[in-house]
Amino acid sequence: MKIPDSAALKASSAPQKKKPLYKSLFFQILIAVVAGVLIGHFWPNIGSTLRPLGDGFIQLIKMIIAPLIFLVIVTGISAVGDVKAVGRVGVKALLYFTAATLFALVFGLVVGNIVQPGAGLNIDPATLSQDAVDAKTGHAVPKDAASFLLDVIPTSVIGAFANNSLLQVLFFSVFFGAAIVVIGRQRCMPVISLMETVLELIFKIMSWIMKVAPIGAFGAMAFIIGQYGLDTLGTYALLIAACYGAAVIFIGLLFVVAWAFARVPLWQFLKYTREEFLLALGTASTEAVMPRIMTKLTNAGCSRATTGLVVPTGYSFNLDGAAIYLSISLLFLAQAFGHHLDLGQQLAALGVLLLTSKGMAGVPGSSFLALSATAAALGIFPVAGVALLLGADRLMDSMRVVVNLLGNCVATFVVAKWEGQFDRSVMVRAFRGEITNEDSAIMLGKEEVFEEQELERLSEGQQPSPKFRGGPVSGDIPRFEMSRPGSREETPISPD
Repeated sequence: MKIPDSAALKASSAPQKKKPLYKSLFFQILIAVVAGVLIGHFWPNIGSTLRPLGDGFIQLIKMIIAPLIFLVIVTGISAVGDVKAVGRVGVKALLYFTAATLFALVFGLVVGNIVQPGAGLNIDPATLSQDAVDAKTGHAVPKDAASFLLDVIPTSVIGAFANNSLLQVLFFSVFFGAAIVVIGRQRCMPVISLMETVLELIFKIMSWIMKVAPIGAFGAMAFIIGQYGLDTLGTYALLIAACYGAAVIFIGLLFVVAWAFARVPLWQFLKYTREEFLLALGTASTEAVMPRIMTKLTNAGCSRATTGLVVPTGYSFNLDGAAIYLSISLLFLAQAFGHHLDLGQQLAALGVLLLTSKGMAGVPGSSFLALSATAAALGIFPVAGVALLLGADRLMDSMRVVVNLLGNCVATFVVAKWEGQFDRSVMVRAFRGEITNEDSAIMLGKEEVFEEQELERLSEGQQPSPKFRGGPVSGDIPRFEMSRPGSREETPISPD
C-alpha cells in the first residue's frame, strides 16, 4: 500500500460521507441471524437443510487459518528479535490460561451447588443408552496428558498444515521464527519480505471471505433453530439459566480483570468488535472469527507476536465458557441421578476436568468426552448419563462462544501488557475507529480509510503508522517485484 505524497493533503480535507447502514457488516449479520431464527422456527424443515451455508463459510475461514497463524507468528517473532521474549510470552500465557480455567471450573461448581439444576429429576440409569453419546463423540477416547502433549509436536509439518492442527502449526511457527532471530533478520530479509507479501495476499482473501459472512450466519442459525427448536429451552430451563447466569457474572469479572491489569475498557472493546462477536454467535464458532479478532487486537495496540501466540494457544488452553459449562453440567448430572457429591469428590472432579478440558477446540463432542472421562474416572454416575445433555448442549453454544472468545481477548491484553508489548494510546485510537497499521487496513478492507488517516497524521507532523503493531514502518521491509519477461536484470527484491 502506498501513502500519497503531501500534494494530496489538501484534496483529502473534504469531509467523509458516512457509510449507509445497510453496508455495515454488523447490520448485515444481525439481519441474517434474525432471518435465520425466523426461518428455523416457522419452517424447521427448510432451516434444517441450510446447514451447508454455515459449514461452507466456516470451511472458507479454515482454509486460511493455518497459513495465517504461521505467517503472523513468524513475522511477529522476527520483528521482536528476541527469542527469550517469545518464551516469556508463552510461559505467561500458559500461567494465565491455567489460572483462568481453574477459576472458571471452581466458579461453575459454586453456581451448580447453589442453583441445584438437576435436583428432583430422579433419572433411572436403566433407561439410558450409550449409543447416543458414541454417535456424538464418534467413539473417540479422551486423551491423557502425555498423549495431548505429544500431539502438539507434528510428525510432519505438511501434515500439520493439511489437517489444520493449530497447535502443531503454532509449535513449528515458533521454531521457524526463532531460527530467523538467531540467524539474523538482515540475512533472512528475503524470506521475511516474501512472507510479508504472502501475508498481504492472505489478508486480502480474508477481506473477500468476510463479504459472505452474513450468508454463513444465516445458514448456521437457521439450521440450529430448525434442528433443535426453541421448545428445548423449557426442558432444560434451570440448567440453561444457571449456565447463562454464570456466564454473565463471569463476563463481569472479565471486565474487572481487563481494567485492573491492562486499563482496557471492555465495554468499548465489545463495541469495537461487535461484528466479530455477532458472527461468532451466528455461526456458533470462534474459529470463524479468529483471523478478524487477531487483526482487531493488533489494531488495538497488542503486538503481532503476542497476539499470534496467545490467541491460537488460547483456543485450546483457555476455554472459560466450556469450563463453566462442564462443571455445572457435571453437578447437574450427579443431581439428576440422586447423588450428592461431597467436597472431596468435587475437588477430584475438578482435577479431572482441568486435564480433560484442554485441547477441546475443534474436537467433535468434546464436552461429552470430558464429562464421560470424569464419570468413568470417579464413578459418580453412569457414563451413558451424559446423553441427558444432548438436547441442551447445542443451546449452550452461544454462552460458550462469547465467554471463550472474550476470555481469549482479555488474556491477550493482559499478557501483552505484562510483557510490555501493549500500547494503550493505540488502543484509544482504535476504539475511536482509526486503523492504526497497514496490515489491519488490508485485512479489514479499509485501505482507503487508512490512507486518508495517514495523510492527516503526516500533515500534522506525526510519525507514519507501522506496517503492523510491534513491527517496522511500512517502507522498512523490501517488497518482492517480478521482473518483466525478457529483462536481463534480475531484481527479485527491491525497496518501495
